[in-house]
Amino acid sequence: MESPGSVPARPLSYEGVWRFTAPALDVSVPQARHAVRDLVRRQGVPVHDEVLQGLLLIVSELVTNAVRHAALLSPEVAVEIAVGPEWIRVAVEDNHPYRPKALESDSAQTGGRGLLLVKEITREAGGECDVEHTSNGGKIIWAALPLVPVSGAAPL
Repeated sequence: MESPGSVPARPLSYEGVWRFTAPALDVSVPQARHAVRDLVRRQGVPVHDEVLQGLLLIVSELVTNAVRHAALLSPEVAVEIAVGPEWIRVAVEDNHPYRPKALESDSAQTGGRGLLLVKEITREAGGECDVEHTSNGGKIIWAALPLVPVSGAAPL
């Protein structure tokens, strides 16, 4: 805690917020994943490798969902990465108003479990995730993970 009159701590060199957009096309999924991985490396974010692998899987799932389910009303998706001193957050925004729900695991289904996977990865890392509506009627789906897995959290 800072004492009164002290100078506030400077942000760490890896902290910040980065945002990019991509067309709502299948090719954007690996491009978004690689862009996030490269950003984390370039900024020197001290993220545990297991957390980074989980984060990249989350990016893939969220962008895939936006491409598959929102492209008709949202020809572009936005990906935002925010890094704080102890956490990293990824958010994917599209202009489709539908607010998805994580489906239960059903071995008869061949798809539809992406958000369930995102929730599970986030929970295991000790993070949190949610869906929010935007002012233009779209949505943002986000997940925030600690840079280092929380002790007691299951390994990713």
